[in-house]
Amino acid sequence: MYSPSHFAESRIDVLHALIDAHPLGAIVTQRADGLHADHVPFEIAAPTPEAPHGILRAHIARANSLREQDGAQAMAIFQGPSAYISPSWYEEKAVSGKVVPTYNYAVVHAHGPLRVIDDPVWLLALLSRLTARHEGRRAAPWQVADAPPAFIERLLRAIVGIEIPIARIKGKWKQSQDHPSQDLRTIAAGLSADSATAAAAAMMPLARADDS
Repeated sequence: MYSPSHFAESRIDVLHALIDAHPLGAIVTQRADGLHADHVPFEIAAPTPEAPHGILRAHIARANSLREQDGAQAMAIFQGPSAYISPSWYEEKAVSGKVVPTYNYAVVHAHGPLRVIDDPVWLLALLSRLTARHEGRRAAPWQVADAPPAFIERLLRAIVGIEIPIARIKGKWKQSQDHPSQDLRTIAAGLSADSATAAAAAMMPLARADDS
């Protein structure tokens, strides 16, 4: 991933926070017939001595050919809020007109060996954690235990677990850091005015935008 130094993000807590907030990852593997991508919601586990950048965990259908890639190198891609940036928000537009549009975004690439886990106890624990994570804000959260045990047992036989101990992780936060403070303020204001892009405004370097 091309990432100039002013867009690079390497803080593990920041990278993990984006994955946690936007858990649907594209997991890319190299097969005999070329690159394959699968889209899977992950959980991100804290770093361990064996995985100093954290561990990604998820489940896939047993019929998914990704199950055959145990031990293969994989890359999981996560994307946060993104938005089009209009040249009309740049101060230079009124001065010389020498401005062009761009796009702001935040992404994380996590690399590591794929492990396939065929263990119903491990899978049930993962499903319970994922369910608690995504149901937690509901007034009456659904739980795995709400479904009949035999039904859950049958579904567990239809899936396998995957995990990626992260060997390398890289983030890119393209948030107009290469523009002056006045532009950051007008860009943030423009994005905040539209509910569809307000999340992208929240990603911007507001500390710098508030500088005098």
